[in-house]
Amino acid sequence: MALLLAGEVSIRLFWSRSMSGRFEYGYNMTAGFEDGGNGKVNLVRAGGRRFHPQSFNMPKPAGVFRVFVIGDSVPRGPGLKKAYACQLEKILKEKSINAEVLNLGVPGYGARRTQIVLKQVIKYQPDLIIKHINWTNEYEDEREFRRAQEFKSWHPKNWLMKSMLLARLNESQTENLFWKLLPPKIRMQRGINDADAEIAASQNDKKRAEWRRFVIQKSLEDAHILKGAGVPGLFIIQAKVHKTAKGDYSLSDDGMDALQPLLANEGMDTLSMKDVFIRDSDLKIVFSDGSHLYPAGHKRIAKVLAIKLQPFISKRK
Repeated sequence: MALLLAGEVSIRLFWSRSMSGRFEYGYNMTAGFEDGGNGKVNLVRAGGRRFHPQSFNMPKPAGVFRVFVIGDSVPRGPGLKKAYACQLEKILKEKSINAEVLNLGVPGYGARRTQIVLKQVIKYQPDLIIKHINWTNEYEDEREFRRAQEFKSWHPKNWLMKSMLLARLNESQTENLFWKLLPPKIRMQRGINDADAEIAASQNDKKRAEWRRFVIQKSLEDAHILKGAGVPGLFIIQAKVHKTAKGDYSLSDDGMDALQPLLANEGMDTLSMKDVFIRDSDLKIVFSDGSHLYPAGHKRIAKVLAIKLQPFISKRK
């Protein structure tokens, strides 16, 4: 008991910042947005949001064209400098545009949690919000929502989880960090684990169709939120690489083809990754797997975005 108490006190004293919002799993509005003082807002890894560490000024300095890129691990990229957000900023600055492009991609974030991030960044005077749309993270969004609700509940079964130390240890099991180390008998008693459940759900055609419909619905909600706030939006539709029976590769919008015209009807600009890369003879050069990009792929998207942003920049002037 003494050791548990010491561990609990240590977490609350020395890791309070990283634990802030930790057990809301990305459903805390302000997690990861830290007041750095002197008018600075810092993006930090906290509260279930593993932002790339970045900072910006509030209020926004005069003459700055501020863009936020919101999404999952695809826009987050293989590194901050290699992702298309940073590449876009570099291209715009080379064109003598005082641009500030911030990368708010978080691995595993789906339509629910990216919408929460969108609502928060509207407060930071954006000139444009780029939202990267991908439906493949909805299992994680649903799971983390349930976990957040359970942690808030004061039902007796959740009392032990009010301890940050015990809650973190429980997460380790759920996240499959030491699942394989448990004796087979215990694993059998617990039944199917979280990783297995996610794979099973992702292979269920009915569930996949349900996720696609949900992401379309939430994307249209995002459009309404942006319109209501008077903030321009540009939505990037994720593409997926498929291996054909002949052994070569093809590219598709992965069932999200219907979203582009719907967003256009809401006055939102869109960009299909399929359209960006469809002419590539070797998709393996730009795609590192079925959906993620190599730095060369990020640079290609940045070049296309730089052209698409010209009307937004001209309107602002």
